[in-house]
This record gives sequence, structure tokens and C-alpha cells, in this order.
Amino acid sequence: MRKRRHHSRAVLAVVTAAVLGAAGCDAVGGNESAPSGSGTEAQRAKPSPSATTPAWDSSPSSLAAVGDSITRGFDACSLLQDCPEASWATGSRAEVDSLAVRLLGSAKAASHSWNYAVSGARMSDLAGQMAQAAAKKPGLVTVMAGANDACRDSTSLMTSVADFRAQFEDAMSTLRDAAPKAQVYVASVPNLKRLWSEGRTNPMGKQVWKLGICPSMLGDADAVDTAAAERRDTVQDRVEAYNKVLEEVCAKDERCRFDGGAVYEFRFGTEQLSHIDWFHPSVNGQARLAEIAYREVTAEKA
Repeated sequence: MRKRRHHSRAVLAVVTAAVLGAAGCDAVGGNESAPSGSGTEAQRAKPSPSATTPAWDSSPSSLAAVGDSITRGFDACSLLQDCPEASWATGSRAEVDSLAVRLLGSAKAASHSWNYAVSGARMSDLAGQMAQAAAKKPGLVTVMAGANDACRDSTSLMTSVADFRAQFEDAMSTLRDAAPKAQVYVASVPNLKRLWSEGRTNPMGKQVWKLGICPSMLGDADAVDTAAAERRDTVQDRVEAYNKVLEEVCAKDERCRFDGGAVYEFRFGTEQLSHIDWFHPSVNGQARLAEIAYREVTAEKA
């Protein structure tokens, strides 16, 4: 028992030090990284674009990713670290079979995909990432952002819906100014309340949550009183409002596709959650996100 207690304290000490040293990560974990390495060599067969959506090409020749720590593969591989090689969008790991590898083949993905997502980024940061992505003139830009806008120290600090809309519109305008023909795949914000429900079954995960991961949703994880329930519902309502904004803004752009809420509706189980923090996607979870994205990008109609 002494050894076990000592080990637990040691693990939490390492986690605490890592969290205190991590900058700007309210919820879900940036630097550019062009993944290298392996994966599916041959491109999958893809359907032809629908006649009703002539602007959409299901076989883009390059891909740039923007967003937050989910797209950086945060906590998928090691303790409180980005793992871009496991990213659903641009990763090179065979177990993930990322969207870039599925669309381009692993060899081309290594040189024609770029990850500009930043751990801890909020929607206000997206325009800057879009500017970096647009400089590459990518055929497709993937967007997964918004979780950090809801994951704040308190619900009062969450990004307002109006600001979220203005910031996303600004990001899209930034992209269009420099890359007017780039296609955009927009993933919905995950169901944070469901992630809380799944992760709270793990004692170690809850200890990591106490160090500051999405406190608006994960704080006092075992509390089920009226105040705690109302707090979580407030966060969940804001996430749903964000997804409505993503859908509406994307619908105004003929080269933009929203996932229809597919990521929000996906039921992340224990195998799809990182066993480090029980909140971010694991390698398995990243693979599921890649599947969703590939299905939406190659569909004849959004």
C-alpha cells in the first residue's frame, strides 16, 4: 500500500508540473508540423462530386488543418503533450489512418498536409491559423474549434455566441481573401457533457481534471446537485449554440461543408478517450474522427 500511495503521488506530481508548465490550455490542446511516415499508400476510391454541388471536390490535392488540441493529438500518446502524428486530420500513424492519408496517400500526405492547430486555441485564434493555412493554397482546410470557448474557468467566461459567430466569419473571410477556392470541412464541437459522463468513472482521470482541464464542465466532477447540473447544462447549451453558428456560417459558403453534428453525436467510449486525462481523444478516438471526416468529405452531398 505504501508503494502504491507513493506511486500515485509521484504520478500526480508529474501531471501537476506538466499542467503548470503548459501555456494557454483551458481545455483541449501549436506549432506547424508536417507529419511524416507511414499509412495507407494508395488513395481510396472516391465518389465523383455531385452535379448539385459542382464547387465541391472530394479528391483535394492538399490539406491544411486548423483548430485546437484535438487536432494536435493532445494526450493521445504521452502525458500532457501534443502528438500531431496521431492527429485525425494530418497524422501519419497507421492506427489513425488520418484524413490526409485517406485522401492523399501516406507519401503525398507527408509533403502536402500541414497542421496549424494550437493547443488551447479558441475561435478568436482561428483567423491567424487560417492565414497560415491559406498561404499554402490548400485544396482542403479542416476546422475543429470551439471546445475551448466553452471550457473556461467559469460559465461567465465562455465566449458569447455573437462573438463566436463574428470570429468564425472573420476566420472564413481571412481564408477567402487569400485562398478563394479552398474547400473547408467544419467539424462540430464535441459533446462535452458526454465526455464528462464517460470520464468521471475513472478516479485517476478525475484527479487530472482537478488540475484545470475544462473546469466549466469537469469541475467538481462527482457533484450532482442542482447547481452543478445547471452549470453543466449551461455549458452544453453553449456548445449546441456554437454548432448552430458553425452550420449557419458554413452554409453561406458554397465550398464549405459542416459535418451535420456528426462529431457532436459521436459517443466517445472509454476506448476512444485518452487514458491520461479521460477527456481528449485517444489514438482510437482520433481514428474515429478521421472516419467521420472522410465520410463527410467524400460524400456526394453534404
